[in-house]
Amino acid sequence: MVKIEDARFEFAAGRPDQLPPSDLPEIVFSGKSNVGKSSLINALLRRKSLARVSATPGKTGTINFYHVGAVRLVDLPGYGYAKVSHTEKKRWAELVEGYLGSARHIRLLVQLLDIRHPPTENDRQMVGFLMQSGFPFLLVATKADKLKKSQRENQLAMLADTFQQNEGVRIPILPFSSVSGEGVEELRRMIVSIGEDAAIQEEPAK
Repeated sequence: MVKIEDARFEFAAGRPDQLPPSDLPEIVFSGKSNVGKSSLINALLRRKSLARVSATPGKTGTINFYHVGAVRLVDLPGYGYAKVSHTEKKRWAELVEGYLGSARHIRLLVQLLDIRHPPTENDRQMVGFLMQSGFPFLLVATKADKLKKSQRENQLAMLADTFQQNEGVRIPILPFSSVSGEGVEELRRMIVSIGEDAAIQEEPAK
């Protein structure tokens, strides 16, 4: 089962050949630099600093793994920070592509989008990839506390229109705030459910 209170940092991989075995269901978090991935993970795990919140966007260049009982949370490097060197961007791309292309037990990929701004080209490319990949995924609009109600509604409608899976079919988007707690319980329930399903599947036949 998922034990939020027992969550712990497990491993950081800086190269594809450093990736640990995929022996647990994995819930993956992706998004641009400074979109709030570390804050989201800390809120989900009821911790203040398990996932380090960098003061410098683009600083984290590893895939970070967190053990949470029956599942593993996976934090991909943030993309799109202009001041990162071309060489470093290439290394990150190879690292992420190596992870996503290595037949891991990915049960959910959570793609974070900043609700305050239009999607970047990198955001569009990542969501387009997810639509084609077959990975189960969820779009989460972070920093929802930063906007007034009418602004939120307009931004959510814009994101939904941008990422229609088929003509007229919108992808659900979960508003999220690590400050107000909005969306935390919904996302936590998804994680617990994935862990419970994994535990049932692993039970020996009677």
